[in-house]
Amino acid sequence: MNTPKITRPHFPHGYVDRPKKFLTWEWVAARVAESKHYWLCSVRPNGRPHVVPRWGAFLDHKFYYDGSPETRHAQNIMKNPHVTLNLENGEKAIFMEGTSRPAGKPDPQFAKRLAKAIGDKYKDRGYSPKPNQWDKGGLYVFTPRQCIAWSQFTEDPTKFVFEEEEG
Repeated sequence: MNTPKITRPHFPHGYVDRPKKFLTWEWVAARVAESKHYWLCSVRPNGRPHVVPRWGAFLDHKFYYDGSPETRHAQNIMKNPHVTLNLENGEKAIFMEGTSRPAGKPDPQFAKRLAKAIGDKYKDRGYSPKPNQWDKGGLYVFTPRQCIAWSQFTEDPTKFVFEEEEG
């Protein structure tokens, strides 16, 4: 992943007129990685939004989550991969725009890392996936395009913009 460009989000006059500092991507990535609850917003084929809570893991600056291809959000991203991913905290806010797509079968080493990361977070809730669980699908990956975050709204609102990776 490329280092994101750091700038200020645009706010109307009077909202945040004198911010004092920028957040670092490392601060944001740590909050996203340690979070247990995420909100994924996709768009239905008729243009209406659809929001669903997700469990997952933030590895290598991407969010991985699983679920049936029959779910509404999975069907939505097959038609339109543009989504938002948000954390629950509104005071230390982090919200990202990007794309979500089926991840395909992960290589065995990554599948072990992912299963461990998800299992460590959610085993107390009864969910510990096995590394081969996604061999036939059901794994999705969210790749951020931009992120807006703050730890104190008037002090440090920061916008991160990621360059599209070639490939």
